[in-house]
Amino acid sequence: MTVSFNRVDNVYVDIYVLRMTPEGKVKAAVAKILKKYNVYYFFPATGGYGRSGVPDIVGCLNGRFIGIECKAGNNKPTALQERELKRICEAGGSSTVVDETNIVRFESWIKFMETK
Repeated sequence: MTVSFNRVDNVYVDIYVLRMTPEGKVKAAVAKILKKYNVYYFFPATGGYGRSGVPDIVGCLNGRFIGIECKAGNNKPTALQERELKRICEAGGSSTVVDETNIVRFESWIKFMETK
C-alpha cells in the first residue's frame, strides 16, 4: 500500500492506493457482479481455525449455497480446493472457478442461477 497526499480545494487529502494482485482483480470483478445481482456473499477467513481449501468467496443466491474459487493467469485450483468445490455440489450447492477468461460466462451463470 502506498500513501500519497493530494490537494483538493486547498485541503490535503490522504489517498491510499492498494496494489491489487491479478487474483485480487478477479475477486474484485466477481464481487462487483455479485453486488450487481444482490447476491449475499463474503470472503471467508481460513487462517488459524479455518478450513483449508474453502473457496475464496462463498454466498447464497435464491436459497442456494455457492462457492467461487478465483484464479489468475495459468493458475488452477489445488486438489484440496477441487475437493471442496465438489463437496459443495454433492451437498446440493453450486460451485465454479473464475478467472480473467471466463468472467463474462460467470455473470451469465449468476443470471441463470437467479432464475432457478
